[in-house]
Amino acid sequence: MAFDQYIVMYQILKLVVFKEERKSMTNEEYKKLSVKEFTQVAERYESDHAGIYEMCKKDYPEILEELEKESFSDLLDAGCGPAPMISLLAEKYPDRHYTGLDLTPAMIEQAKAKHIANAEFVVGDCENFPFEENSFDAIICSNSFHHYPDPQGFFDSVKRCLRPGGRLILRDVTSENKLLVWLMDHIELPLANLCGHGDVRTTTKETVTECCRKAGLNVEKIEIRKGMRMHCVVRKS
Repeated sequence: MAFDQYIVMYQILKLVVFKEERKSMTNEEYKKLSVKEFTQVAERYESDHAGIYEMCKKDYPEILEELEKESFSDLLDAGCGPAPMISLLAEKYPDRHYTGLDLTPAMIEQAKAKHIANAEFVVGDCENFPFEENSFDAIICSNSFHHYPDPQGFFDSVKRCLRPGGRLILRDVTSENKLLVWLMDHIELPLANLCGHGDVRTTTKETVTECCRKAGLNVEKIEIRKGMRMHCVVRKS
């Protein structure tokens, strides 16, 4: 066993056996960890060998179904990765304009390599959108929100960049079982951090509702669906 593997095992023992408190990281440390993680998986993210990232594909049909309920012209995919959702949307709605935003340059490179018509891809922070006010009438965010150290910054950006009447469709892993959420936040995620994943916290209804309240956004729908998935629709008045 390599030395770094011994270090990881030692940290696991401290967390699980000795019940040591989770070491907090700064916002920038979480972001650097996420960039490192997704740089390593960028080329295989959409393959049949994507490992845990394959579960993200389960969210695509329900996002598409939600988008079909209202027309849109300009859509932002926050945390777009290599643009699997924009690829599907551009095929279904080729006359719309799409923007993908991701913190990891390698993901944006993969997205740009697809040469999707009417789409642009930007390296940037989903806690501080690099776009003008009222730029989009739809924003989607799928399995990315739990990587954001500053969730309020994300919703403030959504409020600023959505047009009046525009909506956010948010999907992420969650649970209504408070014990399970505690175990995920205090055992699973710290172990994930040690293994190189940039997960920050488990997304909860309470977090989303409070952030939307502070940002001045209206929560129209927030449900826990199959597979421990939060399905949330938020609108700007």
